[in-house]
Amino acid sequence: MNAPFDAATAFGPEAAIQPAPDHQVAVIGLGYIGLPTAAVLASHGWNVCGVDVSEHVVDTVNAGKVHIEERDLDRLVCESIESGKLVASTSVPTAHFYMIAVPTPLTGDKEPDTSYVEAAARAIAPKVLPGACVIVESTSPVGTTERVAQIIAEERPDLKLPVFGSDEAGDIALAYCPERVLPGKIVRELTQNDRVIGGITSDCAARAAALYSSFVEGDCHATNCRVAETVKLVENSYRDVNIAFANELSVIADDLGVDVWDVIALANRHPRVDILQPGPGVGGHCIAVDPWFLVASSPKTARLIRTAREVNEFKAVYSERRIRALVDAVPDGKVALLGLAFKPDIDDFRESPAMEIALSLARTRGRRIQVVEPFAEQLPSGFAGTGAQLVSLDHALESAEIVVVLVDHTAFKHLVPADLAGKLVYDARGMLKK
Repeated sequence: MNAPFDAATAFGPEAAIQPAPDHQVAVIGLGYIGLPTAAVLASHGWNVCGVDVSEHVVDTVNAGKVHIEERDLDRLVCESIESGKLVASTSVPTAHFYMIAVPTPLTGDKEPDTSYVEAAARAIAPKVLPGACVIVESTSPVGTTERVAQIIAEERPDLKLPVFGSDEAGDIALAYCPERVLPGKIVRELTQNDRVIGGITSDCAARAAALYSSFVEGDCHATNCRVAETVKLVENSYRDVNIAFANELSVIADDLGVDVWDVIALANRHPRVDILQPGPGVGGHCIAVDPWFLVASSPKTARLIRTAREVNEFKAVYSERRIRALVDAVPDGKVALLGLAFKPDIDDFRESPAMEIALSLARTRGRRIQVVEPFAEQLPSGFAGTGAQLVSLDHALESAEIVVVLVDHTAFKHLVPADLAGKLVYDARGMLKK
């Protein structure tokens, strides 16, 4: 952004905020999406305050450092702090724009938990001034943006809130704009990918677009908030359904006694076939979670999406059974588990099937388990007391009789079958076939 932000220019004279806010943008939640977004905004000239409930996170960011592993993020945060464009706080400031980027986990009943989003809305409400724009980025069930508007209306009866389906302007704008980035490439994809911006009204979408168009190189597509919320869930459900086909195919191939990797490679020679690669399940906070939001919204009709989720969750159970069969075949043998992350070359263990399998094995075969995870300096807390060890790849290959590939990190990809000669091997990723 070349020129300083001016609310009257972006929103129209009636939308200018008086008195001047503390910051141009407040990003609520400094996790895997919030912190990169705050840093990218700051790098494009915005005056940004990142807000988090964790004092450790706030202190880390204010020191110009990062608490998550993401390519180029450490440099971007350091430069933004040094320039004075980014500051972190545990308190919500007044701002022109508020971006909510907090977690939306699942409950034990596979229901979406929007309590963090609702808490963020309540924290924003006392600070928001007429002319401000509140944007939800957290992946959410359909209707969440309207729920945020309802909360602010309850907390601030002095404000007129926009109403879905009406073109009547409100005192503030509310919109939904989901992230669509790939871990490991978040900084780059925040600017390069197209964005879908859904407003409670068309005016709300236009106000939010004033922010995104300043740093997004891709196209910004305006729609309403319900469509945008559905789009995000559909994108990840599409991926989940396709992965489920590959994972189910791998189980079928085992039953038929054929090599699934050969089957997929040859099937993909068909000009209209593009089967994905199977794995030990599906992890991460998006694909492993978001489809359940659609199922919860339409439980009687989301049959394929529900089945795909069940197939992918079962694949982790199936993979563990196959691994345990090898472990039991060598009663005292050391077992090397390669990788804990939910995908290659990141330090993100959220919803990771590799982590789930490793923890289960450690709890019953702990002293035999050796974990190799190049993106961890120590084993996660769940391994405490199990006897499992975090070791180097060289140590694991030298001492283990059983080797299990759970994540195909680049650090493992130099391995060839000859490196594992004489060992029992379970390759959940097909890494040794590539």
